[in-house]
Amino acid sequence: MKENYSKHFVAVDCIIFGFDGENLKILLIKRNFEPKKGDWSLMGGFINEQESSDQAANRILNALTGLENIYLEQLNTYTAVDRDPSARIMSISHYALINIQDSIQINEKYSAKWFDLKGHPDLIFDHNAMVKDAVLRLRRRATTRPIGFELLPEKFTMKDLQNLYEAIFDEKYDKRNFTSKINALDVLVKTSEKDMSSSKKGSFLYTFDEEKYNKKIAEGFMFKI
Repeated sequence: MKENYSKHFVAVDCIIFGFDGENLKILLIKRNFEPKKGDWSLMGGFINEQESSDQAANRILNALTGLENIYLEQLNTYTAVDRDPSARIMSISHYALINIQDSIQINEKYSAKWFDLKGHPDLIFDHNAMVKDAVLRLRRRATTRPIGFELLPEKFTMKDLQNLYEAIFDEKYDKRNFTSKINALDVLVKTSEKDMSSSKKGSFLYTFDEEKYNKKIAEGFMFKI
């Protein structure tokens, strides 16, 4: 006997984080169809029949930003029956980290805009809850993994790094203690170059040594901020 199953759809929604040197940002799009046409939304779409949710999220991110190989992590699944008034739609959320100082060509089709995380507009459906969940996950990951470097340019100052972690955790750190803690991790390379924009003396630029980090992890190293 053939069972009768209700029809439903599966989508992905992407919480896209960036960092402008001072504030944590989130990339939102203006919805161009009903329901909630004209309201701000996360970037999302339906999962095609022949792709996984990760593949769908990567495809959707590429359509918006033109970028590939973005740091992307599956976050949660949202299945409330009434979460979308148009149909029975379940959504698998992912969060992504983008260096917004790169030359990103945002697709004008989506009317996308970067907002400060602390001051973004109200979002449609359950997207506000998705953002909150993503922030909590980002903080957990940033405590024990060097994922924060995904939000920085290849070369950065120690002040840039401190600003980033202060933005992620919404806290202020003592400069000397923060620098000491970072240096103790021994995963940065101090270059001979300086950023001369902040002072006449300038600030040395650093890079993240991923190869050294991976070797240390294999030896039992614990990354802890």
